[in-house]
Amino acid sequence: MNVLVVGGAGYIGSHCVRQLIAAGHNPVVLDNLVYGHRAAVPEDVPFYPTNLGNEKEVGKILRKEKIELVMHFAAYAYVGESVTDPLKYYFNNVAATLHLLRCMIGSGVKKFVFSSTCATYGVPEKMPLVETMPQAPINPYGQTKLDVENILKSLAHANGLSFAAFRYFNAAGAAEDGAIGEHHDPETHLIPLAIDAATGLRPPLQVFGNDYPTPDGTCLRDYVHVDDLSRAHIAVFDQLAKPGAALFYNLGTGTPTSVLEVIRAVEKVTGKTVPHTIAPRRAGDPPALYADSTKAKTELNWTPKFTTIEPIVATAWQWHQANPQGFRS
Repeated sequence: MNVLVVGGAGYIGSHCVRQLIAAGHNPVVLDNLVYGHRAAVPEDVPFYPTNLGNEKEVGKILRKEKIELVMHFAAYAYVGESVTDPLKYYFNNVAATLHLLRCMIGSGVKKFVFSSTCATYGVPEKMPLVETMPQAPINPYGQTKLDVENILKSLAHANGLSFAAFRYFNAAGAAEDGAIGEHHDPETHLIPLAIDAATGLRPPLQVFGNDYPTPDGTCLRDYVHVDDLSRAHIAVFDQLAKPGAALFYNLGTGTPTSVLEVIRAVEKVTGKTVPHTIAPRRAGDPPALYADSTKAKTELNWTPKFTTIEPIVATAWQWHQANPQGFRS
């Protein structure tokens, strides 16, 4: 299948491009490189450094490359920034996606896979999270993702668009062969920050709160390997054959890991101490967030290969060892 990967030079998108190739599909990447890295995309994959707002150009790409399905990873995803600059997030995450969807419908492309987030649930009342739980985002980032989910439901009804929205938990790790990995600027993800603290590339890690109602007092999160996420996106393709399909899936391992457990895993894998300090809690951080991914496992026959934290950290360490400064482009 010819697949347009929007945001395909970013962290999750670039891993999905490689998984698409491995599965026998033909990826085409569209990425304006605001946060993505050209070096993360194989040289022989068609690449377009285009903005989604340029509907004329996007329409040309869809037709020229004979695109049959679009995968969308091109959101801004810094929660704190979404609070201080909500317009940036609504314009990019919602308005730009509307331009893309209008181009798709105009070009007859009716299959869409959307990168959503567990942030659409807000602060849940119980764990684990299932897809039918109430969605009440507590920040603009989560709200923009929920807005797009609602837009997609409307288009499925009105235009026969078939879509799957995947609500991620904490994407982590790097490609198993070490070819690509995680490189954000600024970096906010725990595992790369812990690795950089251990190697002296960053100051001591800040642990935000150690007085939560959890076994060791630090937040519990569900870390899912980036390649496992990617494989789920491809596993849903057959489910999109029916016009108007509207599918929602949580993606996580279902096994929560605390901040201190991640630190210990990084220390074990690297053989280095992770210097860290305890800082005050961050506003809006729930004590625990982890998934019930039964629906994805049952309907998509999806099973995470990486089910514990140490092997995930090991793939990240392999990438960071070889690329301490990230992508060189």
